Amino acid sequence: MTDHKTYTIAEMGGWERFYRANFLNSISGFKPLNLIATVDAQGVSNLGLFSNIVHLGADPALVGFVNRPREAAPHTLGNIELGGFYTINHVHPEILARAHQCSAKYPDGVSEFAETGLTEEWVDGLPVPYVRESLIRYALELVQVNPIPMNGTFFVIGRVLQAQLDPSLVSADGFIDISRADSLVSTGLDAYGRVSALARYRYAKPDKASEQIPWVS
Repeated sequence: MTDHKTYTIAEMGGWERFYRANFLNSISGFKPLNLIATVDAQGVSNLGLFSNIVHLGADPALVGFVNRPREAAPHTLGNIELGGFYTINHVHPEILARAHQCSAKYPDGVSEFAETGLTEEWVDGLPVPYVRESLIRYALELVQVNPIPMNGTFFVIGRVLQAQLDPSLVSADGFIDISRADSLVSTGLDAYGRVSALARYRYAKPDKASEQIPWVS
């Protein structure tokens, strides 16, 4: 599989809408699959499926995600703006079908937890729930919502407040082995896959060849 064909943006503009969306959603590669939990003004919990979450820094501990245009996906963004808190929950195979169902456009006042059979888990000090079935999950406080005028989306930045996971997944150097938790990735609009452990390397320096280190230390 070595032959490349050039697809110009002009050509892509003439494609059928969903074909174009599938192509351009796939080209960026595998993305982490997560459920974002929020609560609305009436106290009704909400779950949205997101695959565009990105680490922004460890000190301060910041994580960002892209929210679609408000008219297409208003609940998660509106609830975060209102309450200021949310949780991000990894998806694994046993809850994949229920997590995918959370991408449906349920009306205001309907909880995806109730509709899909996923379970709210509340902890002291947090005004939003975790997904009990998730094996790796963390809570955030809103820092900033950045509108992206070019396409009407929003880049939402949150500060990590706490994380919940099995300590056996954390190595001596702090590395979390998400492959052992079977956290899933997505590609395109509706395809999901597993992550397999391949290699870890020491911090790269220009005067020294990189060497591998144990996956779990």
